[in-house]
Amino acid sequence: MRSLKIYLIIAGLLLIGYTILQFNQPKPTDWTATYIDRHKKPFGTYITYNRLHDIFPGSHVSTHRETPFEVLTRTKYQRSAYVIVTGSIAPTNEDYNAMMAYVRRGNDIFIAAESFGTVFQDSLNITAASIFGMADPSEYISFVNPELDNERQYHIDKGTISNYFKNIDSTRAVLLGQNNKGEANFIKYKAGKGNLYLLANPKLLSNYSLLKTQGAQYSATTLSYLGKPQIILWDEFYTQGMAGTDSPMRFILNNDALRTAWYIALFGLLFYVIYGVKRRQRAIPVILPPANATVEFVTTVGQVYYERRNNLDIAHKKSIYFLTSLREKYNIKTNKLDPEFVEALTKRSGVDAAYIRMMTDFIGFIFNQTDVSDAELIELNRLIEKFYTLSGH
Repeated sequence: MRSLKIYLIIAGLLLIGYTILQFNQPKPTDWTATYIDRHKKPFGTYITYNRLHDIFPGSHVSTHRETPFEVLTRTKYQRSAYVIVTGSIAPTNEDYNAMMAYVRRGNDIFIAAESFGTVFQDSLNITAASIFGMADPSEYISFVNPELDNERQYHIDKGTISNYFKNIDSTRAVLLGQNNKGEANFIKYKAGKGNLYLLANPKLLSNYSLLKTQGAQYSATTLSYLGKPQIILWDEFYTQGMAGTDSPMRFILNNDALRTAWYIALFGLLFYVIYGVKRRQRAIPVILPPANATVEFVTTVGQVYYERRNNLDIAHKKSIYFLTSLREKYNIKTNKLDPEFVEALTKRSGVDAAYIRMMTDFIGFIFNQTDVSDAELIELNRLIEKFYTLSGH
């Protein structure tokens, strides 16, 4: 037992040391592309979201974690812009129709994504693609608008400019930006009074890109196409899902420190349970419940009295027990069975005075006898039991 405690102490110290090392060691950079506006990792959109007021001064920014159909059909927005930055977007037909109706009313939609889903692909005749393999340092993107210095080249690494539109309908789409191979990466569709802007490089709006001078300039320029909207509708549905789907466990598992603590606690509890079961499991003895000897005792005592045939003793004891119960319940004196006793018992028990007088006279008769017959003993028992019934005793 002593050696086991030593092993447990050593294991506990090692676990504590490991935990301290895990917390103090440098955390590796998480390059996961989440595009979540509260993430400060390289491919989150914390900077973009918190700098919207710099790009659109005077505009009101509101976030939404609902489908485009729910957001855009709830209110008839005017002079607003709906901004979606995500890895992939796959709207339903209802979402797409709500978007286009929103645009036709004079609003703008800006979508930055690497994949646009089948509805966009079929409706707008576009196909997004990506350049695979090692990034070429000579790759760049640029704007085609001569007013934006179309000779300027934007070089940004980490695959931020590797996506482009493989197919576009040139009769409907307006080319706004392209890569060094002449492949479109930024296009516009006119619909009614508004415009739909599609950017194939969502990483250009990530924290990593905005921390670079060229990335910040390019991102600000693309968003400036939205003009001066009064309201910016910032989408969180395509990056975080429907509002209300978060859970405490999801929050714990998304945090490195909390996730480590959770697994340590889980495995520690599992070890404790396994060890505790091993140490405490014993054969469970069969314990019989205590035998109820009351009936047996009463039967034995009754048999003794029956064999002795001492009716006088039984009658005296029954009378004494009866009088004792009257004292305890009604708080009256029973040393004299006189008219005062009868009157007091009548008031407190509610039993007729004539019956009580007859019963007390018979009890007095029993106490004055030297012998009691079976019939007299039975009569005494009948009178007492009837009193119990009449008084509810």
